[in-house]
Amino acid sequence: MDDTSTEPPKSDNSPSGVTVSTTYNFEVTDSPHSVLGNNNLIQWILNVPRAVWVLVSAVLTGILATGFGALYFGWFAPEFAPNYRTMFLVDASETTDSQGLSALTESLKKTMGNSGDEDFIGLRALGGECGVSANTRRLVPFGTGNRQQITDAAGRMSPSGKPTLVRGIVEAVADFSKPLHQKARQVDRIIVVARHGIDACDDDAAFVENEIRQRVSAAGLSLEFRFVGYKVPKIQRAGLERMAEAVKAPAPFHADTQADLDRALDHFANAEPILTGAQHMVDEFNTATGQVEQAVQEMVDGRPDIAAKTLGRAEKTAGGTGDLLDELAARARSPYGRDIKQRAEALRGRQERVLAAATDLLGAARAGSPLERGLAVFQQAADAYNTERTSMNRALSRLRGGLAGSS
Repeated sequence: MDDTSTEPPKSDNSPSGVTVSTTYNFEVTDSPHSVLGNNNLIQWILNVPRAVWVLVSAVLTGILATGFGALYFGWFAPEFAPNYRTMFLVDASETTDSQGLSALTESLKKTMGNSGDEDFIGLRALGGECGVSANTRRLVPFGTGNRQQITDAAGRMSPSGKPTLVRGIVEAVADFSKPLHQKARQVDRIIVVARHGIDACDDDAAFVENEIRQRVSAAGLSLEFRFVGYKVPKIQRAGLERMAEAVKAPAPFHADTQADLDRALDHFANAEPILTGAQHMVDEFNTATGQVEQAVQEMVDGRPDIAAKTLGRAEKTAGGTGDLLDELAARARSPYGRDIKQRAEALRGRQERVLAAATDLLGAARAGSPLERGLAVFQQAADAYNTERTSMNRALSRLRGGLAGSS
């Protein structure tokens, strides 16, 4: 077969007469079993305006970028997102207390020593002249394993300029909106450590309150704030309280001693995440135990098949607490952290015995055997679980009240 290719004429209406030639080769054979040496080729040359190729390339690039973006934000980023992201915003402006910043740095160092292994932590300072971009500075960006970096950066701070609380808060909020940054699985938060209760650049308290509220709202983020005032003059404390109200934060904790400052920073940075994780785990175990009790009643009522399904739900609920226990283990740096972790492990052990007793009872119910002995074993396991749960709740209550008596 003897075919000859012809070249179509160039397009006259392409931009500036420029075309892009694309060659397509088609193999034509005499038989489906012919070998390459017997092939004849038909060659087509397709002339396409460059503008069309640019458009097609842009569309394909956009499709690929959208696909990869969806894959990243829909799967990769949530999978590896931190449980907590915490930005410490430190007031490094000048005050009459020459040792105040040193005390703050020392407290921050102690706080870092008890922080969770997987926490994303950052450090920002405020203080400077009004209208100058450097009146708040991000000293350490978000990251894990940067405790020493934060401690070192805090140690290099020196008192400078006026208190620029509003701009410090606004820029700290912006730190959570950087490209490719993922929201924390549990909490995004800013811990403000202030040595003033006023902003030197905005003396209108109502304006300051409204400005902070609007900026936080515009960021579209769910942020938690904690305010710690260190030796803030009593006449200025109302201003700091209004700032806290503007972002729906608890009332500031005012520390007048180094010991109170240590306690406040450690509580907000480290004790609160332990409380949240432990309470969540207790709630899940309680839900599972309630499902087990329902299953046991269904066995007593002679419905073992339904009881089996209910028991399956309880096992699934209890089995989903592994990550919570791992997080508590990663935070077991302080004495209270180790105590809560040990109590959580003991509670899980008691809960597993409740499930095991109910599973044995289900076997007896399906076999039509008497349930009295199995019920007694189950009740003993349930009582032990309730005792351990009460002990855990008391420990959490003590830890939750760690800042009682704030000034």
